[in-house]
Formats: sequence, structure tokens, C-alpha cells
Amino acid sequence: MLPIAVDAMGGDNAPNEIVAGALQASQLGIPVILVGPENLEGRQGLDLIVASEVIEMDEDAAQGARRKKDSTLIRAAEAVRDGRASAMISAGNTGATMAAALLRMGRIKNVNRPAIATPIPVPGGTPTVLLDAGANAEVKAEWLVQFAIMGSVFAHHRYGIESPRVGLLSIGEEPGKGDTLRKEAYELLANATGINFIGNVEGRDVMSDNVDVVVTDGFTGNVVLKTLEGGMKTLVKALMAAFSALPEYKPHADALLPALLPLYEIVDPESTGGAILLGVDGVCIISHGSSSSRAIVNGIKVANDMVQSGIVAAIHRAINQ
Repeated sequence: MLPIAVDAMGGDNAPNEIVAGALQASQLGIPVILVGPENLEGRQGLDLIVASEVIEMDEDAAQGARRKKDSTLIRAAEAVRDGRASAMISAGNTGATMAAALLRMGRIKNVNRPAIATPIPVPGGTPTVLLDAGANAEVKAEWLVQFAIMGSVFAHHRYGIESPRVGLLSIGEEPGKGDTLRKEAYELLANATGINFIGNVEGRDVMSDNVDVVVTDGFTGNVVLKTLEGGMKTLVKALMAAFSALPEYKPHADALLPALLPLYEIVDPESTGGAILLGVDGVCIISHGSSSSRAIVNGIKVANDMVQSGIVAAIHRAINQ
């Protein structure tokens, strides 16, 4: 198998945490190749694709991808396109990662717009796939149908769900609820073939086992994602504060901790490793900007699994059948 191209300079903790994650993945037997400057330290013999430029986190994504042709993101995407790598992963500028993948890998035939698919944890169940989580702030109804198709393929290949239940995120379960976009999309989804459409779902359903794939526009999806992330962090902090409020609580907190740690593991975004950009002609994993080495190695694992499952070819077949 070809190696996974890892953007060594992407993210708040680059390059140290990124390189450390790549090394851990290599030790697990997953082939990786770093993309970064010639003098990149700590790579311990890992192969390197030299790139002299970095698209910064606060840089304009489209301009950066077009102007910095020797950036780590562009070189990683070119490695996938040219057959030097099987997939790419970056914790850097999300918009620039998307732009680099689009410019160099291109879109799968007949895909209107790629979408970011993010696994949302469901305690005690299989994660819900949310897309679009930020690639397209404004969408057309027919794009949401393609998101549903691509999300279903991902849910099947990633989580083994035979016929993923697809829900349209709206403000009510009834078919007539929502704005014009939601109403138009509902009709298209209800009449689409190859999609197990169950109707409208609400925000409360995203972290439940009521639905497997939730489709929406990128603006709404990103707000949902960030709200859930913030809410879960606040809840964990509140629980820790409550446990330490009084000394007599400590024995009870110690007794509960073994039960709470697995729950924290489930809701911790680092355990998923990142989102996947569906619709481009290659596997592209977008990790959180604050990713640690743990998140990077988990993201590399996902990339490896998706390459081996043949998800790009499966999406091509599903879109063009």
C-alpha cells in the first residue's frame, strides 16, 4: 500500500505533535510519508516530501492554495494525485486543505460539491455522520441529495451499516417544516433511489441512535458541530468542578471515575481523528487544528481504513449509477 501523506506543518501543535503521531502510526505498521521543510526535525527516518511553504491558519484559504504552490498542503495533495501517496491528512487551515484537494486531486465525476463528513459521537451506539460540516455555507437542494449518497457510502464503509438511515436536519419532523431549501430537498430525497431516507430530523437527534446520516448545509452543520463540541467540553468541566467542590465528594468521585472515563473517550473529538472530505478524487482527512499526536494517529488510521475499503471508487459508483 502507498503511504499516507501527512502535512507536518498543519495545526497549532505542528510540527512536533504531528510528527509524533506519524511515528506512532508507522510503528503500528501503517506506511506514512511526511510533507514539510527539508530540515524537519524528529522524523527518525520517515520519508519526506520537501515543501518550503506553509499556508497559515489565519491565511485566506483560496489565495494561499493558489499562490503557495510549494506549500505542504499542495504537495500532499499532489502526492495523492501523482500516485506517491494513497491519502492525505492535515490539521492545518481547513479551507486551504479543501482548496488544495480540489485543485490538485479534482472532484469525482459528476459530484457537484465536496462535503465535510464528521462523525458525531453517540454514547452507547454508532457515531452519526454529519455532513456538510463546513465546506459549503450555501447549497442547492440537489447537492443535499448527493451529500446523502456520499454520507451513506461513508457510513457503510466506516461503520459497516448496511442501509444507513438518512435524515434531513430541519426545525421539525413533519415534511412541511423548514425553509424553502429544506422543503425542496425533502421532496428530492423522498424520491431519490439508493437512499434510505427517513424524513426530517431535529438537532436533538444528531447524538442519538435515531439516524445514521444527517445532511444539511455547511453553515448549519458547522454551527451544530461547534455547539456540540463546546457543550460537551462545558459539561465535562462542570462535572469535574462538582466532584471537587467539597472534600467529602472525593471518595464518591473516585468511585465514579472508572465509569466516566469511557464516556469521555467516546465524546472526545481526538478519538475520531478528524473529518473526511467526501467527493474529491482521493482520501483527504481534515483533523482539528488543536490535534495532538493521538488525534493524528487516529486520523491516519481512518485514512488507511478508507483507502483499503475503496471508498473513493464506491462514491464514484453511487453517484454515477
